[in-house]
Amino acid sequence: MSAVLDNRNALLPSRFGFLMGLYAENYHRLAKLFAPQTLAPGRYRSVVDDGLNVRLQVQERHPYTLELELTYDFVDAQTGQPSPSAQLRMYTDAHVAEALHCHPGRHLWQVLGPFPPAHTVFQHRLRMNGFLSRWLEYLAEQGHSIGTLEREPDTLA
Repeated sequence: MSAVLDNRNALLPSRFGFLMGLYAENYHRLAKLFAPQTLAPGRYRSVVDDGLNVRLQVQERHPYTLELELTYDFVDAQTGQPSPSAQLRMYTDAHVAEALHCHPGRHLWQVLGPFPPAHTVFQHRLRMNGFLSRWLEYLAEQGHSIGTLEREPDTLA
């Protein structure tokens, strides 16, 4: 029994391993929810009965990555930006998805400073991707899915 107690940290994933597991979980939640890897670039909207429409924009498609933006269909009165909003990257070959940036009204460098220590960046990535995981779970519980997703007409800017 003492061998187990002496080596209890070996049973826990490292913080980096935990973050990579969170990225994998986010990929599978996102793939199951909206299947963006099957969508053409463009803007999509999911409408369900709760009144909180969701927008998904497939911004860029590359051979092994997708650049996405996920947001609700309303704008924060203080910032003028969609809120909550997350900029995402899906790696279709590695089956991981990460939140690159969440828009709480400020840009990442304003939140962390110009040269943040690695530990600070790591903790911020954990928070952003933990938020994404919970948000994707909530959206699924509310009934959002690939079946509720409709492509919006392309508009010239």
